[in-house]
Amino acid sequence: MKEFVEYPDSELMMLDLADRLTAELGEALRGNDRATFCVPGGTTPGPIFDVMSEQSLEWDRVFVVLNDERWVEEDSPRSNTALLKRKLLVSKASEANLIPLFKNGMAAEDAMESLAEGLEPHLPISVLLLGMGADMHTASLFPGADNLMAALDADAPLLMPMRAEGAGEPRITLTAPVLNDALNKHVVITGAEKRAALERALKLPPEEAPISAVLSGATVHWAE
Repeated sequence: MKEFVEYPDSELMMLDLADRLTAELGEALRGNDRATFCVPGGTTPGPIFDVMSEQSLEWDRVFVVLNDERWVEEDSPRSNTALLKRKLLVSKASEANLIPLFKNGMAAEDAMESLAEGLEPHLPISVLLLGMGADMHTASLFPGADNLMAALDADAPLLMPMRAEGAGEPRITLTAPVLNDALNKHVVITGAEKRAALERALKLPPEEAPISAVLSGATVHWAE
């Protein structure tokens, strides 16, 4: 872990992190013709996205990809893609480009190759934001998942399907090497339970605490 930043409250954390991520994307765009922004699903980053979507940035040169996706249609309330379109890809950020992690009418395993082909030109990730569950999972790297060890391997492919007892539906996830190659890496967590989980993860191997596989060089942001 590069740095642990503690905030007095979650609202301040979300505002500060939104500013920091926007600044890092701007810096990436100054040195390149495009930037890749990799983000989590779920509700935690929603306030960050609300702020970022209103920021002045050359969004048409930003490519956004999820850390992972549930293998469900976009009209499902469980779709991370649908949530991302509602929370981040609006207002000024509506000009950003979405890199898809789902294909209609296909099993996750059958879509890996074509989805990876769409992702590869946009690597390495310029700015990465990760979340973490109380079970110490990040992206869809879940403890006990069927493909966890393969996804943690240094030679893992860019994307892998993932099934785990705590995951609900099948998932697709970016693998540990792709996440670790990010040029700027951040983890956002809230609450005492997740802080305690993070502290446990620092002492556990990645197969038990997958978040530990991607903490090297990461700044962790925490608020109660």
